[in-house]
Amino acid sequence: MVVTIVILVCLVLFFILTYNSLVSGRQNVKEAWATVNTQLKRRYDLIPNLVEVVKGYAKHERETLSAVVAARSAAMSAKGVDGKNAEEGALSGALKSLFALSESYPDLKANTNFLELQQELSDTETKIQAARQFYNTVVQSMNIKVKSFPSNIVAAMFHFNEEKYFELDEAEREAVKHAPSVKF
Repeated sequence: MVVTIVILVCLVLFFILTYNSLVSGRQNVKEAWATVNTQLKRRYDLIPNLVEVVKGYAKHERETLSAVVAARSAAMSAKGVDGKNAEEGALSGALKSLFALSESYPDLKANTNFLELQQELSDTETKIQAARQFYNTVVQSMNIKVKSFPSNIVAAMFHFNEEKYFELDEAEREAVKHAPSVKF
């Protein structure tokens, strides 16, 4: 009788502790995603100023400027990790084109506002990468809990699912490898 009660208490404690661990993991993923979104918003807020500065020097480069604005809008409206993955890759590519364009305009490259915005964007890109790395670390921890025995039993019972990583897509990886000497 006592042994049965001890076993039942241990099982109940296991389920409670495992459930709370999974809830904590889910909240950590949400917090990490919010951090990523904060940094992405910071980048989105810098882009209009950058476009305006470039517009003053490269009036006939409407196609590149329009691509940056369109990519920014698409990235801002993207939902979820999958949507952000795709649209952020496109935005990074458009920004690389914009900075490559600046190579053709020496006056633009020397413009103080442009240089400050470029530096600010570079700092933001570094923060985005750090936030992305932190998010993926938290997701990995959560996914291990969801997939590992015996916590996978509790995860399945309470519908805890694997989270998606926020990764570079193949096009963005390729663009980074072959980009001209553009500094973000």
